[in-house]
Amino acid sequence: MSAWVKLRSIFDLPALTAKIQDLEQVAAQPTFWDDQTSAQRTLQELNDLKAHLQQFDQWKANLDDARAVLELLELEEDVSLLEEAHSNVTQLGQELDQWELQQLLSGTYDQKGAVLTINAGAGGTDAQDWAEMLLRMYFRWAEDHRYKVHEVERSDGDEAGIKSVTLEIDGRYAYGYLRSEKGTHRLVRISPFNANDKRQTSFAGVEIMPLIDNSVQLDIPAKDLEITTTRAGGKGGQNVNKVETAVRILHIPTGIAVRCTQERSQLQNKEKALAILKAKLLIIAQEQKAKEIADIRGDMVEAAWGNQIRNYVFHPYQMVKDLRTGVETTAIADVMNGELDPFIQAYLRQESQLVDV
Repeated sequence: MSAWVKLRSIFDLPALTAKIQDLEQVAAQPTFWDDQTSAQRTLQELNDLKAHLQQFDQWKANLDDARAVLELLELEEDVSLLEEAHSNVTQLGQELDQWELQQLLSGTYDQKGAVLTINAGAGGTDAQDWAEMLLRMYFRWAEDHRYKVHEVERSDGDEAGIKSVTLEIDGRYAYGYLRSEKGTHRLVRISPFNANDKRQTSFAGVEIMPLIDNSVQLDIPAKDLEITTTRAGGKGGQNVNKVETAVRILHIPTGIAVRCTQERSQLQNKEKALAILKAKLLIIAQEQKAKEIADIRGDMVEAAWGNQIRNYVFHPYQMVKDLRTGVETTAIADVMNGELDPFIQAYLRQESQLVDV
């Protein structure tokens, strides 16, 4: 498919233009700001649609430039001009592929940032080391996509690695992409912690939640929350280590607990922990199709922990294979350095096909 045909196929310009005009009329009404929450949502949608239109115009201009170069080549052969035209069209094709993929991210929270939690599973010290390897992998992926990453909570392992860690990954579509990573990740390798050089299988679980803000309303009764404070420990200065700034919130009906040590004050950590708890409950409610928070079953949360989604084999051969999509690669070093896009894209396309059916 040529770049121009693809460009026209993924953009419905008449519908896009009509939608922009409709929203502009709504925004022009005298009563528009009576409901500020609704008004902000409308403006966000309007800005997104205008950005899409601007993107189309930019791509069309790039394509017109490439055409102009090709016309010059008909008059005079120039290798450098040919390479330039080829490079521009190739880049345009890649950008169209990326934009088309983003259109699959149509979930309620897909455009939000993400909260990612890694928990070491079965495998002892090896599992804790594996959890830290995954932490590095997701850091690399986020950095490659120019997302901002903040560590919210970390519990170090007894000998090596980490028992658990929670990250905030701030950036558009971070949750939409990373929700494909939810589940159990299995590692097979020669254990560096075994004197006999035996092969070891280890597990780590990954949870993904949207990074929500105050615009997301979710009322949790105070009687359903158990809030405790502890010293944060680790780096952060005397105040962090001597004052009980770390906050743990337990949602009593489901048994779901979150802990935050990132901020320097107890109040800030409480707000952060409550936001993460709300995000967890929202996603679980969505998965269980529960209309009320009270309908969420905690046992369903624990059962999801056993969903093995991907194998990482370091020995006796090297391969990473996604068990849901069948995508596999022997470039295991690239994967551990954050090259996750082939797995993410395959998952999103498969999910889209299942929805269409």
